[in-house]
Amino acid sequence: MLRLLIHWLLSAIALIVTAELVPGFEVRNLTAALIAALVIGLLNATLGLVLKIITFPISILTLGLFLLVINALMILAASSIVRGFHVTGLLPAFIGAIILALLGMLIRAILKEA
Repeated sequence: MLRLLIHWLLSAIALIVTAELVPGFEVRNLTAALIAALVIGLLNATLGLVLKIITFPISILTLGLFLLVINALMILAASSIVRGFHVTGLLPAFIGAIILALLGMLIRAILKEA
């Protein structure tokens, strides 16, 4: 349970770091980042999973790069739901998805060692 809470907090921090790096990707405060991380996780686990299954052939053809597009769409969807978290378009969402994927790999590596 503690590991899950740490992962959630680190994901929220990753959103804040991404907001500092990507123009058009805005997170107002830590509370908005925590809620956005939760919503993005839930969207990826439900709607994102269905989209990934449906678009599996495209993902194979693009060597998995299309998954970043799906993640960008989930970020945009979360942006429309969460107050204090705003993404201005698909390009900032796509760049944010790339940065969040890289930070997510770092988070998983840190949690694996701990």
